[in-house]
Amino acid sequence: MKYNIYADNAATTAMYPEVAKIMRAYFVDEFYNPSALYHQASKIRRLVKQARETIAEQIGAQPEEIYFTSGGSEADNWALKGFASAQGNDARILTSRIEHHAVLNTCDYLEQKGHIVTRLPVTHDGLLDYHSYESSLSNVNLPLLISIMLVNNEIGSIQPIQKLASAAKRVGAYFHTDAVQAMGHIPIDVKLLHVDMLSASAHKFHGPKGMGFLYIRQGVEIDSLIHGGAQEFGSRAGTENIAGIVGMAKALEISCRTMQADRKHVAEVRKTFLHAMQETGLDYVVNEAESNVEGIISISIKNANGEMIVNRLDLLGIAVATGSACNSRDMELSSVIKAVKLPLEYAMGTIRISFGIENTSEEAVIIAHEIARICNLNNK
Repeated sequence: MKYNIYADNAATTAMYPEVAKIMRAYFVDEFYNPSALYHQASKIRRLVKQARETIAEQIGAQPEEIYFTSGGSEADNWALKGFASAQGNDARILTSRIEHHAVLNTCDYLEQKGHIVTRLPVTHDGLLDYHSYESSLSNVNLPLLISIMLVNNEIGSIQPIQKLASAAKRVGAYFHTDAVQAMGHIPIDVKLLHVDMLSASAHKFHGPKGMGFLYIRQGVEIDSLIHGGAQEFGSRAGTENIAGIVGMAKALEISCRTMQADRKHVAEVRKTFLHAMQETGLDYVVNEAESNVEGIISISIKNANGEMIVNRLDLLGIAVATGSACNSRDMELSSVIKAVKLPLEYAMGTIRISFGIENTSEEAVIIAHEIARICNLNNK
């Protein structure tokens, strides 16, 4: 039987129809450059301003603290490289071993340039090892930026960012969080979190691809990543992606407005899937923390091959992932699965199912049953 089930929402989400409808006008009719002086451009400038205000309102920020980017990866790069550049050769970066590659690879780059990077371990459930974190904060003698993601993109663990950022403030360190997997899915208030910078990407909350933003708290100085014109308060050059900006603001507004109902729905789908998995009799573990986002489920099946399972499900019309979609072609274990120290016989059988608002409990049961059928057939 051929299905049509998409369960890889952590990789990307379907755009809200309302967002697609709104965006179309700015590709076709309202195509003007907001930097121009004529009256059509002034209307576009107002739209950009309104979008910035909408986004700021959803996360408890000021409009002038929102900077539009091409996505989460650019926002992460800008936060880290911009901080290091502003500090000259005296910057230190503190991060975890389970960050997105937009942070991990940027840290590798900065380390090659002579900056000091410390990568902290995590516990078996994917939470930052707080003892190691406290120890790293006990001797801060250089300008320090801490970058810890809010929600992990592979196993869904929610880090206690408020606690971590508060500890950072006590030693005068700056704090950045990659909130790409969190934005639009759990409540976020940058003031309550005590973060100095925050990255987000629109296509993770039913907005357009190629669009994101970086929150930079007023008073935090980082160098520009892209030079040219005076866009984004003179900090990020390039003609604005008007359709993307308007679409992202609308998507975030909808996501935050419907968040409570959406989380309840996805939690029910998750519960159904995990119950169906229990009934299969497979030997597996669920990679999760006590606090996890509802949509992301990472399971590791003993003596299985995660890539094989994903490929077989794909042939059936079911889309899931082996881990991070950004790392899907890598045959090696992901950095996250390595960091949580799963036994190899389970680790190689890791897949990620990420449910969204379009998924149903019926689909959850189908996925569980087909996983079991694939694994049982492979063992015969």
